[in-house]
Formats: sequence, structure tokens, C-alpha cells
Amino acid sequence: MDIGFIGAGAMGVPMIRRLLAAGHKVRVYNRTPHRLHTLVEEGAVSVDSPAAAATSPVTVSMLADDDAVNATVLDAGVLDAMPQGAVHVCMATISVSLAAQMRDAHARHRRGFVSAPVFGRPAAAAAGKLFILAAGTAADLQVAAPVFEAVGQKTFELGADPVAANVVKLCGNLSVAVMNETWGELFALAGAHGVAAQQLVDVLTGSIYPAPIYRLYGDLIAQEAYSPPAFPLRLGLKDAKLALGAADSAHVALPLASLVRDQYLKAVARGWSNLDWAALGQVSREDAVGES
Repeated sequence: MDIGFIGAGAMGVPMIRRLLAAGHKVRVYNRTPHRLHTLVEEGAVSVDSPAAAATSPVTVSMLADDDAVNATVLDAGVLDAMPQGAVHVCMATISVSLAAQMRDAHARHRRGFVSAPVFGRPAAAAAGKLFILAAGTAADLQVAAPVFEAVGQKTFELGADPVAANVVKLCGNLSVAVMNETWGELFALAGAHGVAAQQLVDVLTGSIYPAPIYRLYGDLIAQEAYSPPAFPLRLGLKDAKLALGAADSAHVALPLASLVRDQYLKAVARGWSNLDWAALGQVSREDAVGES
């Protein structure tokens, strides 16, 4: 399949490699072209504009935030460049309001749109082990299926309205943030009584919390292993704000989301924006013993 790809960041690069390994032709646009040199050596084709990438039957965008999506997709002629019958698969974590705007813009242009954010860090993308949250019409999902097969281990189809996928993604990221806040508080309590953080992780993940994600983040916080980041803390703050924005629009109270947003802001004030978002747990861990 001929696939356009917009965004060669920490997640985009391993996803592009998976698509190349699956035999797809991939034409890539990135705002910083020097990041594409290695990908071109591996078989990707570098193009000089988002619109040039969007002339494929399927165009994937994997961008950092709402501003990047607006600038690189909606304001860059992507929808006009897409051929008849083409589908745009937006795999970024974006706001519910922008997802609705994207859905409506594609409908006006009579172009397909699938929202498909993912659960998984760059290592999971490299291994083709992402969990994909996909929403769009059945026909559009079928067109996008080869992309999902190349980069993911499981696709959750969430209905015809693309916005649903973004809601579920924000719920998932909020749950991870709350978990990391919990680990930080638990380590503070255990440490005050002489129990090592790693020992607590081993006990809890070996008994009442056997899920791999609890082990992953418990280990990171116990070992204070926040650099290099797989997902920067500044993006965790962005996602907490997006969850609160979605809650405000639906008049839903989210006290824990407000708490983790404030903890993220503390972390940013301490200069931790570019640490892994697991460093959220470090805020409570330090505050509980009077450190800063």
C-alpha cells in the first residue's frame, strides 16, 4: 500500500519502520527534515510538504498536540490534497473539540477520517505492539486496517464517531497519571516506615496489581529512572488539561484530574518538563518528606 505519513517524532519513526518492514511504500513529511535521513536510507521517501504526503490512499498523522495538528493538517492543505476515496488516520492524542472539528472538516471535503490514538511507548511501537483505539465508519476502518496490522497488536473499534477514540485515549492517559500519583504517595508512606520502594513494587505487582503497566511505572518511579523520557512530562500535563477540557464541555467533575494537573504543574516548576511523565510520582514522593 502507498501510505503518506506526517510526523517523524519519537512515536512516528518506529511506526514508519514497521510500515516499511511490512512492505508498504511510505512517503514522509516532518517539520524538521533532518530527522528523515535514516528513514530514507531504510526505504522511506521524503516529501517537502504535508500536502505531498497526503496524495496517498491512506495518510497517517502522528503529531504532538492540537497546535501541531492544526498547523500541519488543517492549515496545510492536506484535505484538499487527499484523493477521492482516501482516508486520513489521525493517531495523535488531541482534544475532543479538535477531534470533532477534524471529523466535520473531513466530512465537508468528503474525505474519510479515522481517529486512532494508541496506548504504548516508543518501544512498543518498534515491536508492533501498540494498542490502537480506532473510530470511524466501517469502510474507513477497513482501508486503515493494514496500517493497524503493521504497528499494533490489537485494535479496539469504538464506533462510527471518530471522537469516541479520543475520549477513550484521554481516559487511559488520565488513569496512568493517577496511577503514578498513587505510586508516589505509596512510596512516601512505605519509605517513612523503612520499606524500600522496589520491595513495595515487587509485592503489589506480584499480588493485587499484576498488570504490566503497574510494574513498568512502579519500577520507573522506584528507581527514579526518568531520563531519557519515552513520553515527556510536558505532554502528560497537556493530556491532563485535555481531559479536564473534555470534562468541562460535558459538565463532568474530575477531582483526580485536577489533582494530577496541579502535580504536573509543580513538576514543570521544578524544571522537569523533559523528564519522563512517570516523574509525576516524584512530586508526592519528595513533598511527603519535605524535599523540593
